[in-house]
Amino acid sequence: MPGILIVENDPAFQKLLQDYLASSYNISFFHSVKDLGRVTLQNEFDLGIIDLDACESGGVEVFKILSGYLNDTPIIVTSDKDDPDWIVSLVKAGAFDFIAKPYSGEKIRLAIRRALEKSSLEAELDYLRRQQDVVYDLSKIIACSPSMKSVMNLVEKFSRTDSNILITGETGTGKSYLAGAMHFNSPRKQKPFVKISCANIPETLLESELFGHERGAFTDAVKTRKGRIQQARGGTVFLDEIGEMSQSLQSRFLQFVEEKTFERLGGNRTIHSDVRIIVATNQDLSRMVKKGEFRQDLYFRLNVLAIHLPGLRHRQECIEPLARCLLERICRTSRKNVKDIARDAIDLMKRYSWPGNIRELANVIERAVILESGSTIKGNSVHLDLELSVIPEHDDSGENSKNLYQSEYNNITRALEKNLWVQKKAARDLGISPRALNYKIKKFGITHWSWRKHKN
Repeated sequence: MPGILIVENDPAFQKLLQDYLASSYNISFFHSVKDLGRVTLQNEFDLGIIDLDACESGGVEVFKILSGYLNDTPIIVTSDKDDPDWIVSLVKAGAFDFIAKPYSGEKIRLAIRRALEKSSLEAELDYLRRQQDVVYDLSKIIACSPSMKSVMNLVEKFSRTDSNILITGETGTGKSYLAGAMHFNSPRKQKPFVKISCANIPETLLESELFGHERGAFTDAVKTRKGRIQQARGGTVFLDEIGEMSQSLQSRFLQFVEEKTFERLGGNRTIHSDVRIIVATNQDLSRMVKKGEFRQDLYFRLNVLAIHLPGLRHRQECIEPLARCLLERICRTSRKNVKDIARDAIDLMKRYSWPGNIRELANVIERAVILESGSTIKGNSVHLDLELSVIPEHDDSGENSKNLYQSEYNNITRALEKNLWVQKKAARDLGISPRALNYKIKKFGITHWSWRKHKN
């Protein structure tokens, strides 16, 4: 039930509000503004009803203080005072509505309903502005290989639960999309799906992104900000690259996972947020636990339900239908009239090991569409860097594999040296995404002094 904070010291109106609202809302009464300062709020309130007559110096300035305390929560103001100019000043200061005393229970209940509907609509509009142009229809996910059919069987089962989920798989296999598919096919689908990547974000900034911060918490914190976990209340939080989270932040995140409560940076109020947690990583978390790089207790809390997405090279049956699906989507957005993919192009794709997986396949199709002058993508329009093709770890480690491994290492280091060790530029030269390059750098153990300097 929505939570309502009420500042009211008149026993008659307290009883009226109790009688009309208690069955539909969680209501918390306070006799004065001073009482608010002595209470640690266990939940964020969805609405405030403030009787300015209960304030020692009732007026616009007191309302501003209260609205700052409640952040973006809509506030209904009540008072014996019925001065039009004063009411206008309150509305300009941010009051959602003003109700003059005495009022009826039905009138206050109608005002509350309007306020909550407006607040919900604003949250939905904010979410829709950020929503990607993706339709999460399980029946449209391409799963032609036995391994992907097994994955989709788990996805359908896990979508109906509320347990934490750990998705593993190489970069570009579609972990983020799969997380979205599970949310939008779950009982929480009407609530927000909030995504955040833990990679390449400084610890303090990531902490603020997750939990929010109070005004003045750090130099640039000019106003209070809700974190992504609070924005997702009632929905799902998806944390990508969870293996990149620092150990100190892992401790704090573990507390939220266990208790569903947190405090903003610079704050001391305990906030509750009911969300489902889905995390993903391209790293081996169990190995990181053994090396002391990832908390064992957090790993066990997150790894309640596990899904491993196989690399594209392990789902050969999916390559052609995926390529054709991507072709249709890319042509629609680029307004190109390429309708088909020739057999020689498909054969080339099936012989490639796809180190960047589906993301790399999309890039290859997009480039082919741009280069192709006819209506069919032919083999000579498909550009694949066979030297950078990843050799599967279970393949025979013969001389040929070693040579290809060394060749890939040499290509990456040459591209980095050419671009003064700027990874983004090197990735562009190599024709892969920065995340795919970052994966390869970790795989080969490539380091450079400038990266360490930058981290410090």
